[in-house]
Amino acid sequence: MSSVVAVPQHKLSETPNSRAIEINDWVIIASTNPISSASECDALQASLGFPLPEMTFGSNYLSLEHQPSGWKMMFDTHNALKCVKKGELGEGDGGVKVGYADAWLKSRTDPGTNLPLPVTVAAKHYDWTYTVTYPGHHLDSAPGTDSPSSSIQWIDADQDNPSHSIPLSELTRPDPILFYAEIPLFEDELHDNGSSNLLVRIRVMPTCIFILSRFTLRVDNVLFRTHDTRIYHSFSSSPSLVIRQLSGWEAPYDGVKRRLPSRHDLTPLTDANFIAKVLTELPVTESQQIGARTRWRGLRTKVEIAVLTRDGP
Repeated sequence: MSSVVAVPQHKLSETPNSRAIEINDWVIIASTNPISSASECDALQASLGFPLPEMTFGSNYLSLEHQPSGWKMMFDTHNALKCVKKGELGEGDGGVKVGYADAWLKSRTDPGTNLPLPVTVAAKHYDWTYTVTYPGHHLDSAPGTDSPSSSIQWIDADQDNPSHSIPLSELTRPDPILFYAEIPLFEDELHDNGSSNLLVRIRVMPTCIFILSRFTLRVDNVLFRTHDTRIYHSFSSSPSLVIRQLSGWEAPYDGVKRRLPSRHDLTPLTDANFIAKVLTELPVTESQQIGARTRWRGLRTKVEIAVLTRDGP
């Protein structure tokens, strides 16, 4: 018989568009709102300098604060989209070149005027797939960086230290879920030629916090791409640790299609979980080295830790 997990004291609160939990020195807020209004999109598009995804949830976010150390982290739409490559794509950017890309770009609006781009005007260059490797950001970060201004930094995990890895056995136990949220940040249908989306999920259990931020890209008849940011914290860790695992995978479209349960049912190709399962089960040489031959720098797995020290003496 499995042992009963003790549920720590915690406080839940809720507003029409947000939910929060206070537990073991942590304050976590998940804000989920409708798709941004036209005026909100105009302001965000002007700030970013490129057309927004068709479904942009500009007011959505997930924030975490460890009160004893002052360590604060957030996932939000604006900072995620700031990671989309602007300008000409270079080596490592993972650019996807397909025949309809130029026509797709010209179908978008000019961020300066919010008017359709005339055929005679070249579209401003940016990564039309909205590929991001956004790992979240610190609220006290310097602009454009992921490094907090405090003494708490991400450092490479020690592969020989078991406490520096995410324990899958704990995450798969049927422990009570005290807090759960799904926070969509953006989604685009790529002019009916695929899909690009970023979704953040969090669950808080009696023993830990776990976050999965997943970017999924499907370009029909070209490739599939996934980038995951996993964040884990055990309430019993000593010293108090946050573990972050960054992983990216990629494969040609046909390579994933061949692994459909039924070759007559293409529905799983629109399921981010199915895509991620196939990509992660492929040999590393295929999914994280060769990929879809885009030379995308996101093809990797990297584990980092942050040690949460308390402020003051």
